[in-house]
Amino acid sequence: MSDAASNPTPPHSLGFAIEHLRRRWGAFVAFGVLLFVLGVAALIFTLASTVATVTLNGAFFLIAGVAEIGVGAHAKSWGRFFLWLIGGALYLVAGIICIVNPIFASAALTLALGAGLIAAAAVRFYLAFQLPADNRAFVFLAAAVTLLLGLIIVAHWPMDSVYVLGTLLGVDLLFHGASWTAFGFRLRTH
Repeated sequence: MSDAASNPTPPHSLGFAIEHLRRRWGAFVAFGVLLFVLGVAALIFTLASTVATVTLNGAFFLIAGVAEIGVGAHAKSWGRFFLWLIGGALYLVAGIICIVNPIFASAALTLALGAGLIAAAAVRFYLAFQLPADNRAFVFLAAAVTLLLGLIIVAHWPMDSVYVLGTLLGVDLLFHGASWTAFGFRLRTH
């Protein structure tokens, strides 16, 4: 007899996958509650969560800088080597600034975030005009919300820079936690 007959594999279907996940609904709920609690903590301690976010970004910048310099070491020409070296050095400097002075770095990152949101809103407004008239409403709404958020961030810059990133982290964790919790309870009821 073949191995397939002696070792049957479960069917690969959406129903089977959902049934498999249903047994773990409690883990999804617990994960969601954990994220929700971390979101509340990030909102209560916005300065600390901003500093932690910026410091973690600094560590990522350092890793990226070292990696970029390492890639540059294998470049086939001096010109490319120096371009990789400059890019890596910029990452290293940004990482060191984020780790050594996260408050200053939070101001720069917050300004970049606000400007990026304004630019994203402009693109969304443009794209909304490319859609058929009956499909534009939600794209216009998304563009307006993005523009408003970007303008608020830039208008209050640099005074609120130490709170913006931590607040956004907290809100993201709250919604992410709520969605995982809802997913877990939905698995349980179906």
